[in-house]
Amino acid sequence: MKIAISSKEKDLNGDIADTFGRCPYFLIVEIENEKVQGFEAMKNESAEQMGKAGISAAGAIAQKDVSAVITNNVGPRALDVLKQFNIEIYNGSGTINEVLQKFIDKKLEVIQ
Repeated sequence: MKIAISSKEKDLNGDIADTFGRCPYFLIVEIENEKVQGFEAMKNESAEQMGKAGISAAGAIAQKDVSAVITNNVGPRALDVLKQFNIEIYNGSGTINEVLQKFIDKKLEVIQ
């Protein structure tokens, strides 16, 4: 399973970014057998756009073939785009490693 995490940093030791569309990076994390198998840091090219950053970021994430997104805050239009691609959205804050463990343990809340 691949998930995308809105991140302030390029590594798993960083923090979840405050917003989805304007986060500096997305970490694309591969989880298999309830363990992190690897990840890639993807610069969010949409972060500096004047408008519709969330929509653009959601489209870029959908192209990465992820099943879920973990973020602290996602706007309604980005949420709509992610849902169109059947990507589940989870609310998470704090350090990425902690949030990943909560996700693996099924202790994160799905955003409706």
